[in-house]
Amino acid sequence: MKNFLLLTGLVVCLVLIGCPDNEIDSFDILTTPIWQTDSLLANGIDASQPGQLLAKFKGNAIFNKDATGTFGIYTGRWWFSENRTQIVIKTDSLPLPLTCKIIELNEASFKITTAVPDMLNPTAEVKIRMTFIPK
Repeated sequence: MKNFLLLTGLVVCLVLIGCPDNEIDSFDILTTPIWQTDSLLANGIDASQPGQLLAKFKGNAIFNKDATGTFGIYTGRWWFSENRTQIVIKTDSLPLPLTCKIIELNEASFKITTAVPDMLNPTAEVKIRMTFIPK
């Protein structure tokens, strides 16, 4: 009986260890929905209106499984970096790839932050925060 209990416990442990996680991978979370902008902030202020810094990002963000995508009016490529804690967006329409820290990524919310040089003051940065919700 003692051996049976020990064997049963060992089998249960092996089954639990061998089962895949039920967590959805960040790649699947990002590429499954069409995301729509919820807020586009520059230095804490809405910058999504025509003529403002982030206006061209307003709208849908689509992250395709082949690493291409649409980000507002921009099209380009995207990839994860830093162990999937950052996302890089590269488009011919921007002078440099946009490297963003992923603040939150789940089925209900995608939030990223970054900083870019301030065009009016080259020694300063503009802190950007973009939030998206599934469409």
